[in-house]
Amino acid sequence: MDTLPEQRDIQQHLLDSYRLVRKHTESICAPLQTEDYVVQPIGDVSPPKWHLGHTTWFFETFILVPNMDGYRVFDPHFDYVFNSYYETVGARVIRTDRGNLSRPTVAEIFQYRKYVDAHIEQLGSLDSKNGLWDILELGIHHEQQHQELLLMDIKYILGHNPLFPMYSNEMVLDELEVVREVPVAFSEGAYWIGHKGKGFCFDNEKGRHLVYLDTFEIAQHPVGNGEYLEFIQDGGYTDFRFWHAAGWDWVNKNHIKAPLYWHFMDGQWMEYGLQGIHEVDPKKAVCHISYYEAAAFAAWSGKRLPTETEWEVASEQIKWGHRWEWTESAYLPYPKFKKAKGAIGEYNGKFMVDQMVLRGASVATPKGHSRKTYRNFFQTDRRWQFSGLRLAK
Repeated sequence: MDTLPEQRDIQQHLLDSYRLVRKHTESICAPLQTEDYVVQPIGDVSPPKWHLGHTTWFFETFILVPNMDGYRVFDPHFDYVFNSYYETVGARVIRTDRGNLSRPTVAEIFQYRKYVDAHIEQLGSLDSKNGLWDILELGIHHEQQHQELLLMDIKYILGHNPLFPMYSNEMVLDELEVVREVPVAFSEGAYWIGHKGKGFCFDNEKGRHLVYLDTFEIAQHPVGNGEYLEFIQDGGYTDFRFWHAAGWDWVNKNHIKAPLYWHFMDGQWMEYGLQGIHEVDPKKAVCHISYYEAAAFAAWSGKRLPTETEWEVASEQIKWGHRWEWTESAYLPYPKFKKAKGAIGEYNGKFMVDQMVLRGASVATPKGHSRKTYRNFFQTDRRWQFSGLRLAK
């Protein structure tokens, strides 16, 4: 059977997706001023220009260099500047030093993007040797991950500017209005967990397996700002009974009193968003909380966080996709998980320790990038991501 037409269709679809994704990354950066591209207020936040360079480096390093005869890298120094955590590839700038990279300039990085894009356009003449098209697809999803990171980092950069500048005067992200309602109940039994089918997924979603669950209930909506305000007003941040020991230590050492970007001003709670500072809306889903805060709120409510398996089982009947939601599950490999050979094997497996799983995508997740089996993960004290929670019991 002749498979060449099908192969060409796959190649064309991937190249079309590549163009759209690359264009969208630059559209996210369009409202920025040049000065905004180089700021790194904390180690977790990367300057926007680094994201532009790193996502381009990924395609150059893993697609063009090994597959295109005679390809010349744009700049030999960029392998050191834009490598993130790939030990296999070699040395790299320490993450916390990315803000010191006044050079290369923003203009040079945009030239770098055009250079790599022009060469990627020539891939249609190549066959699928060395898993070329699989790596290109991974690179596309990798850049979509960085699109969400870009919005996270831009919000942190502007949200910690004393002037609280707007990123845009237009609505950038859709928000979910939440309601309090009767939770959805699920019966005990065995359920399948993990990715199924031929569509794209990351390696940490593979290893589909059966799990046994007792009867449980889960809220149809995530927790709203109004409910979270009740927790604050009831002394939730000052009562040790609701906190893990590490969380209580974190709250006191860092003087945490509310979610990130919340400010008590002139007798009311205000919140910084990409459109500037505004009053906290009690009907919107709470955002930018750590695992510690999510677990404490759940304890205060007399409930708990769902496990990631409960969340996935319930995902067909609950409303999700507006907040990455903390779960009660540690980030660990599924049965039969195997890391790929080479640098790609460093993508997820090396981080399966000391982190908790979040499920559900967020308002900043690009369309088409989320799945009910998608496993996000962060350390317990991180909260600059678009994170929230829903309750279970």
